[in-house]
Parts: sequence; C-alpha cells; structure tokens
Amino acid sequence: MGKQKLTPTARRMKKIRDKKAAMTPSRRKKKAENQRKRRAAKKAGVCLKGKDYDHKDGRFKSVKANRGNDGKGTKKEK
Repeated sequence: MGKQKLTPTARRMKKIRDKKAAMTPSRRKKKAENQRKRRAAKKAGVCLKGKDYDHKDGRFKSVKANRGNDGKGTKKEK
C-alpha cells in the first residue's frame, strides 16, 4: 500500500488530525498497554514479527486480522 497522494495543505491538516487522535486518553492508554505487553512477550521469547496487540481480544494477532472488528466492519464496533 503506497502513500496517500495529498496536497501540501491536506497533508498538514491530516498530520494535525492524526496527532489529535493519537493523543486522546483512550489511545494513549492503549499505546501504553501495547508497549507493556509487547515488551513482556519479547522477554518471554514470543515471536512478534508482523503482529499487533488486539485490545478487544487481549492477544497478539497479525496486522491483517487486527483490522475491521474481526470481519464485522467498524460501524457497530464498541
């Protein structure tokens, strides 16, 4: 998947939006949890290549499987 083709203005605005979304309290908690789990798993010798932590299921999944609410889409996601 390539980069988005955005105008310079759109790129700046997206950067601001993305930063704002990443700094929300819930997002920061998830990021901190992910870092803790990842470090612990790495220390335990688990191979994490190409995997993300799924906060809903509480386990590591492939990046592909960790998208779109397990195939149900994101409209009804809680």
